[in-house]
Amino acid sequence: DTYSKRLIPVSSISRVSSIGDQKFEVVTNNRNFVFRAENDADRNEWIRTLQQIAEERKSKAPERSSMSFATDSATELVDKSGFLELRGFKHKLFVVVAGDKVFLYKNAEDYRLKIGITYIEMNVGNVKEVDRRGFDLTTPYRIFSFSADSEQEKEEWVEAMQQSISEALSNSEVAERIWAVESNRFCADCGSPKPDWASINLCVVICKRCAGEHRGLGPGITKVRSLKMDRKVWTEELIELFQQFGNMMANQFWAANVPPSEAISPASGSQERRRFVIAKYREGKYRRYHPLFGNQEELDRALCAAVTTSDLAETQALLFCGASVTCDTGDPQCPTPLALAERSGQRLQMEFLLHNKTSGWLGGCRGASQSSGRLLSAVLCCAEFSRRWCTLQDGVLSYYENDRNTVPNGEIRVEEIVCLVNNPLHRLHSPGAPRLPLCSCRAWHSSSGPREGTNTFEVYTEADRLYLFGLENPDSAREWLKSIAKSFVHPRAEELLALDFERLGRLHYKGGLTLEHAQEGWFALVGSTLHVCSEDGRQQEPLQLRKLQELCDVVWGNATTETEPRCAGRTLYIQGERKLDFLGWVHAIQKAAGSSGDTLSEQQMTESDVPLLVDRCIDYITQCGMGLTSEGIYRKSGQNSKTTSLLEMLQRDARRVRLKEGEHQVDDVANTLKRFFRDLGDGLFTRRWAPEWLWATALEDEEEKVGKYRQLLAALPPVNRATLKALINHLFRVQCFSGENQMNTHNLAIVFGPTLFQTDGKDYKAGRVVEDLISHYVEIFNVNDQEMKKQQNEITAIMKMREASSSGTQQAGDFICTVYLEEKKTETEQHVKVSATMTAEELIFEILDRRKIAMKEKDYWSCFEVNEREEA
Repeated sequence: DTYSKRLIPVSSISRVSSIGDQKFEVVTNNRNFVFRAENDADRNEWIRTLQQIAEERKSKAPERSSMSFATDSATELVDKSGFLELRGFKHKLFVVVAGDKVFLYKNAEDYRLKIGITYIEMNVGNVKEVDRRGFDLTTPYRIFSFSADSEQEKEEWVEAMQQSISEALSNSEVAERIWAVESNRFCADCGSPKPDWASINLCVVICKRCAGEHRGLGPGITKVRSLKMDRKVWTEELIELFQQFGNMMANQFWAANVPPSEAISPASGSQERRRFVIAKYREGKYRRYHPLFGNQEELDRALCAAVTTSDLAETQALLFCGASVTCDTGDPQCPTPLALAERSGQRLQMEFLLHNKTSGWLGGCRGASQSSGRLLSAVLCCAEFSRRWCTLQDGVLSYYENDRNTVPNGEIRVEEIVCLVNNPLHRLHSPGAPRLPLCSCRAWHSSSGPREGTNTFEVYTEADRLYLFGLENPDSAREWLKSIAKSFVHPRAEELLALDFERLGRLHYKGGLTLEHAQEGWFALVGSTLHVCSEDGRQQEPLQLRKLQELCDVVWGNATTETEPRCAGRTLYIQGERKLDFLGWVHAIQKAAGSSGDTLSEQQMTESDVPLLVDRCIDYITQCGMGLTSEGIYRKSGQNSKTTSLLEMLQRDARRVRLKEGEHQVDDVANTLKRFFRDLGDGLFTRRWAPEWLWATALEDEEEKVGKYRQLLAALPPVNRATLKALINHLFRVQCFSGENQMNTHNLAIVFGPTLFQTDGKDYKAGRVVEDLISHYVEIFNVNDQEMKKQQNEITAIMKMREASSSGTQQAGDFICTVYLEEKKTETEQHVKVSATMTAEELIFEILDRRKIAMKEKDYWSCFEVNEREEA
């Protein structure tokens, strides 16, 4: 079960003792708990482990569980709290809705003591009213059925939880960056402040009311996306496009000739907005005509020239006055304007063309462009849908000419379906929105492409065919998708139906210890998480795709093809038997496994929740010959072009980048790390908490200041917290070599303060924060003796290697190696300098000698090398 039954903070344990019959008692500050083990040996192991951990906690600052940390941050942000009945529990539970989480406690006293049952992350939650007093909170892992005391109370709980879901899903980082441009702070159509929607092909930022009218024009004219909710769509290139383009440039073209009598304002009604939006964008009534308007050949020629420059305004005017985005350039090497822009290195031109590849103006009327030829998008770029009446009955999906016909044009048996793909036009409405029954829904079916304004889903069959269906109503489209999924997914995998999946289907796979034969499994892709349910109905631990250590390339051949997502300690071989849907899976997994934005949480990650880009750079600087001892490290700038290129490669796919000594210079890698933090969306300290960090520097009492820093550290998101610790740990090591690199704590703070707080050196307090973090690294980050000893050993080993290198006695190929004794745990870790001549036997003897383990006559020790990153 994903959700715990009880959480006992280790810091509250005062005594652990045996009470016989394989039982042992855990005594806490407020109550006692009795446990029974399988046998006496297991019981004794539990007692010994718990006693050891409890003793360690007493000698250090108290540490709290994730529930305790979460509760601490939530107690000041409670949106609603009170008692609810929960199915499966005899007594009412004390429930708290706080921010983007829901907390469950046995009673109010436990809430006060911060000892909970579990908490629910609402970014995977969905709330649905069941009856007059009951409602369900559904997650991918479990359904929580609550009952309130009254109908009014139930409505208040449902509203509070829906707001919690909205908070969990929303993200204002993109909006803040786009609003940084003055003209983008007001709706391009009516002038309303802080517009949080946009048309990504027209490059205009619009308010919610105008976005509704844009949506009515259909995606062939305007592609509407939310700045706050549609996070995956907002690539770095698209954000830059909006920052450079802006509402001002867009309106210089689209609204060049708006009569005052036809302009709209924030107070305008729906009819006025609809009339204005249609006139402005569909009819092009107010646009500024290009001098070449009407001359197709000249327009196309001018477009081919414009895309090789940075003149986006010229490209816009040409494209929306009739130039064809897929016109023939006459260059065999670059047959389209998009190819010309790519060759010229014009990233923003490419982005603009990509979002308008189905757009085009022919004498003021929209026309369909040619298909791009790409497998996954070509089906959406051809002719319009044919309207068909569709039914799903008795395991058969049939489509008819109309609702009066009795003979279907075609049908799909659900047992032939292998994959479903959801392509929503925009995020769905709230779960409580009214829905039409399937029997009265009219859907469009096509094997070609959609008409404007449709929400589409794809159906793949065993015959390697793709069917495309669409409806104008997103809720109806979702209802069809869920009903089809329920009819073809095996009952053993029905847990996957509760997920808000993007792709759902069955594939063959191998994993774990059963690599001889592939088994059939059910897969669901949700964001960057891949859920797997085996043929025996066991749901495996979901794969966090951004934390993959490796994703093997795939080439389709005549035989069954495999792709290999590899996480720490786990490899999954996914096999495809049908080219069409398998390549779709590969493409979707590759996209989900990559970085999707410029914030920390959107990066590829290590198992310890540190961005892989950061880990790669720190690891290289630590391991390479002159890294930590390089004079002026982080103060000296690398080559700008190399830094830019390296950063782009790491952001594109850090897994594929191997930093090698000789190929990459230390200063270039160091500069890449600094630039990543300087350009980081929301910053490392976050916009919300950065002012608090700066304010803390004014505290004169050092102990009070360190306490404040620890409090602020606990308030950061987990990824930010882990990344900050990894960076400060690295800078702590760097300053240990200040005698050689001339970068003491103060010098590092001068460099990294403005970088991490993104202040451009305007606030001296930024440097003070970094200096304090390095100086009080052990206290602030609660570094225990074992961690500190490990770091000291690494530093000592590096210094010895440095001394050996300077004296000329170091053997070629010497390097520092991490060795684990029997199991991979922190407490079994040793750092050894391995020379080119050291044998496995010598390495084993050195490790056993360090751990004071005597070699017995019949003992057999083996040494294994585990190559996790494909590095030498």
